[in-house]
Amino acid sequence: MSSDRLQRVQALNQRYTDAGIIAGIVTAVARNGVIVHQSASGVRGVDDPRPIALDDLFRIYSMSKPVTAVAAMQLYEQGAFQLSDPVSRFIPELKDLKVIENGVLRPAKREMTMHQLLTHTAGLSYGFDPGNPIDRMYVEASLWEAKDLDDFVTRLARLPLMFDPGGEWQYSVAVDVTGLVVERISGQPFDEYLNEHIFQPLDMVDTGFNVPPDERHRLLPNHVLDSGTNRSVSIDNVFEFFPQAADMFYRNCRAMCDFDDVTLYSGGSGLVSTLRDYLRFALAMRDGELDGQRILSPKTVNFMRRNHLAAGVHPVSPIERIPFASGGWGIGFSVLTDPAAQGIMASVGDYSWTGGAGTVFWIDPVEDIVVVSMMQLLGTWPSYQWELRVATNQALTVSME
Repeated sequence: MSSDRLQRVQALNQRYTDAGIIAGIVTAVARNGVIVHQSASGVRGVDDPRPIALDDLFRIYSMSKPVTAVAAMQLYEQGAFQLSDPVSRFIPELKDLKVIENGVLRPAKREMTMHQLLTHTAGLSYGFDPGNPIDRMYVEASLWEAKDLDDFVTRLARLPLMFDPGGEWQYSVAVDVTGLVVERISGQPFDEYLNEHIFQPLDMVDTGFNVPPDERHRLLPNHVLDSGTNRSVSIDNVFEFFPQAADMFYRNCRAMCDFDDVTLYSGGSGLVSTLRDYLRFALAMRDGELDGQRILSPKTVNFMRRNHLAAGVHPVSPIERIPFASGGWGIGFSVLTDPAAQGIMASVGDYSWTGGAGTVFWIDPVEDIVVVSMMQLLGTWPSYQWELRVATNQALTVSME
């Protein structure tokens, strides 16, 4: 890769921060396992003019999901479950679920399996769509006020499924349920399992569900984009600008709010991390190993990064109900199936995911590129991640395609 052309990555970030759209961005690029670019652009927050630092702490929200998927697949490798196993084998609370059809509750035609749980095809939802009656039930269930994952799934078990398991793709709390599966199989609290089996082996020293008091100064403020000025504004609470999300999360929430004394370990969206830590995780997910510490077999990683969705099933936005540009979904990752058709300069099989506050990572198995980029801007960043792919990939001087 050309070091001169890689400067366009920082130039892209600087353009966004100079315009006030994003307060600050940190980005790292690695090729063949070697870091070839790191940069920090902008400030810690619109109300904090100090330069953003490479070791600042970020809410990574849904970038927690690949970590949880790895935890589950570690247990899969040990023979603790098969993908065809019913989830109720480990969580009997989810055995006799119902589906609403034509306004009438009926028993689900089949039990959800571990494979469906791991691929968002289990029939669960999130509660994001206020126009959907089942999503409204998710809000009314106050899932995020649960004291722990056992309480969480007890509340969830009272709700109907969106569809019979295996029928569709629906972004959901399935990954939070997966965290409870990990707890019950391993016999460890979920946070302890992640720390022992993923974070410590990979030397991810700043990743977890809680931010220690002496590290709070490193946690960046969160932002939203003011539609009138097209500039970021700082917010005290992540959900105050999103009424439907505030109903879900803000009242006495036990995850994702203050990162202090957390007891509901949300494997779907609860982690805080740094650029360095998440880059180490992403580098490990090239083939399951980093610096002599193997967390998964390369065969398992290859299996996870395949598109697991049946023909005609596509991942879609949980609110707009439009297809994601990636086209496919693996176990823990979005999978890019046809870059040309989707208008993205990238490689077939690129696997990735994002977080609700604009964090993004991807792994390109063709070019052996890993990219992690971090910001704290809620919900208005999709164009940035595609621009970042262009800025990264145009720096290649030798392509493996």
